[in-house]
Amino acid sequence: MDYFVLLASLLVFTGFLLIPLSRRLGAPILLVVLAVGMLSGEDGPGQIHFDSFNAAYALGSVALAIILYGGGVETRVSQVRSARIPAMLLASLGVLVTAFIVGGAAWWIFDLSLLDGLLLGSVVASTDAAATFLLIRQNRIGLRPRLENTLILESGLNDPMAIFLTVALTSLIGMEGDLSFRAVIEYLPMLALQFGLGGLFGWVGGRGLAMVLNKLNMSPGTYPAMALAGALAVFAGTSLLGGSGFLAIYLVGLIMRDNLREDLADRVIGFSEAMQWLSQIALFLMLGLLVTPHDLPSVALGAALIAAVLFFIARPVAVFSCLSGLGFSLREKVFVSWVGLRGAVPIFLAILPVISPGPVNVVFFNIVFVIVVFSLIVQGWTIALTAGWLGVIQTDPDNAD
Repeated sequence: MDYFVLLASLLVFTGFLLIPLSRRLGAPILLVVLAVGMLSGEDGPGQIHFDSFNAAYALGSVALAIILYGGGVETRVSQVRSARIPAMLLASLGVLVTAFIVGGAAWWIFDLSLLDGLLLGSVVASTDAAATFLLIRQNRIGLRPRLENTLILESGLNDPMAIFLTVALTSLIGMEGDLSFRAVIEYLPMLALQFGLGGLFGWVGGRGLAMVLNKLNMSPGTYPAMALAGALAVFAGTSLLGGSGFLAIYLVGLIMRDNLREDLADRVIGFSEAMQWLSQIALFLMLGLLVTPHDLPSVALGAALIAAVLFFIARPVAVFSCLSGLGFSLREKVFVSWVGLRGAVPIFLAILPVISPGPVNVVFFNIVFVIVVFSLIVQGWTIALTAGWLGVIQTDPDNAD
């Protein structure tokens, strides 16, 4: 146990030490941490052997829940009202469009079955909350409020659709079923349950936690820890009942923060930011350890082609389809298309088909891993440059829309 604690704490501590370096290089910190995890693994000098996909899935669920909670806590409801409609369209229709286009490309490039191709498209269809929250704020770009809020809110809301598609297609592949209109209809109740329970419990949980915390008189340090414990209880309870725990915990943070007393809100925000950083670094280190680098070159070319389809075709088609007529300029739509960042969520979702009954194996995970790395390098490294080139940076806060 001492050996494990020593290794884990040193890796996480190293991840934090690399934050200033990543800012100086302009590199996404998540990419740097992922590289540290890979160097610490079985193919690197660290020689740490970690290949438990089941453990990674379980631990990753908790880490992602904390990350989403932190993103919700740091966002004011009043700030995102103008972004509700575009974010919800991108989180639903946008994910579907992206999944189908990328799925078709995967079916052709890797000669997969149609279901396997659509599964790959579904796994990489949602933008990643951790990557979006962190990279937008890390680069201190200063986007126009509605544009930034749309990107942040979309990344917090689109996980349920991606999870629904991943679970449904994994189930069909495991049962050797066919994609048909009847199969789609049979899975619609699951989608309604994911969004319905996630939204309901998130709203009730957020209001309830705020009400309880506002009435209690305790030591100041206990409020943030109690808030996180309550949010995780909502996450787990919603998941057990068949809803989207990830949507629920994001909404808990969003609604609770808006109803807390100001003195409590400041403490909760500070604590959640610390937990968010810890979870992000631990999660990406674990995913870096999980992958076997010498297996990646065999899928690198195909994954790069799929990444190109995702960046230059699927995401732009989805964005322009969803945002047309909603008051976004051409340059803003191009920027939203480019900042469709992929991060921990696709890698996390890629674990599910691997550990489920069926023909999907670790090669699937490797393909998704490479796509995410390309996203962090190509898109994550160019966010600030693209924002400046497109002129979407807020220059006059007083006249911001």
